[in-house]
Amino acid sequence: MTIHLTDTTTSKIDATLTQARHRLGGPAIGMVLTLVIITDEAEQYDAVRAAEQAAREHPSRVLVVIARDAKAEPRLDAELRIGESGPGETLLLRLYGALGKHAGSVVSPLLLTDTPVVAWWTGPGPEVPSRDPLGQVAQRRITDVAAARAPESKLSARASSYSPGDTDFAWTRITPWRTLLAAALDQPFPEITAGTVGAAKNNPSGDLLAAWLEARLGVPVDREVTDGPGVTDVRLRTVDGDIGLTRPDGRVATLSRPGDPDRTVALHRRATSELLAEELRRLDPDEIYAETLRELSGHEKVTA
Repeated sequence: MTIHLTDTTTSKIDATLTQARHRLGGPAIGMVLTLVIITDEAEQYDAVRAAEQAAREHPSRVLVVIARDAKAEPRLDAELRIGESGPGETLLLRLYGALGKHAGSVVSPLLLTDTPVVAWWTGPGPEVPSRDPLGQVAQRRITDVAAARAPESKLSARASSYSPGDTDFAWTRITPWRTLLAAALDQPFPEITAGTVGAAKNNPSGDLLAAWLEARLGVPVDREVTDGPGVTDVRLRTVDGDIGLTRPDGRVATLSRPGDPDRTVALHRRATSELLAEELRRLDPDEIYAETLRELSGHEKVTA
């Protein structure tokens, strides 16, 4: 069911949602969180699609905040989608004029009671997410510095302004890399003396992976620029040879260890819906991400 409301209010939206649920015979139970998406008209379709796919694992009320013409008269238009693509509800909120600067007051009455709130900016997000009006009501705040014009500068700003609950898709993208490398190092290995991480230019995931390895292993890890796509390889130097994880095509990687035959492993570049679903699985502060940002903040990671 899709309902369009023009020049409306949050109280009218809430009343319409209640009536629609009664008609469909389903109360607002079973939803485990409220996901607030801050986006624009160009990106809202892909963002909503990713959220609806993630909602199959995490039934949610999805509030999509879209600021429109800043010079227009203040107005709130809403599009309510209930029971269309799975559990949960999707509300597209288009804020016109000065109302776009007061998204927090629009969103607050529509949050599910007694459930966590996650804010997701589809772009790089505000300078300090935890101080943003929408970030202040959220337990988790998701950004994507890879969408910024200067990702490295934006990542550095994230490190200096970090607050518990912050996270970024640049970090989420390297979860499979970290998992495979941790598994490889679970086996006995010679002393590691140094390492390198290869990734495309201006790829913040490569910077984070190098910082994570440096923090975990206590050895210098250089960041090298490659042709991509994304992160392409990790090499850890030992006296017996390199421990390597190489992925030249963005799909399949080769794991190599001194004295062992090479092993092929799946390591595809994940869709936004997969990244979002992973972040929604944990709503507590990510201490490893915080530690990695601290490691990154004092180092220049990229070399020619």
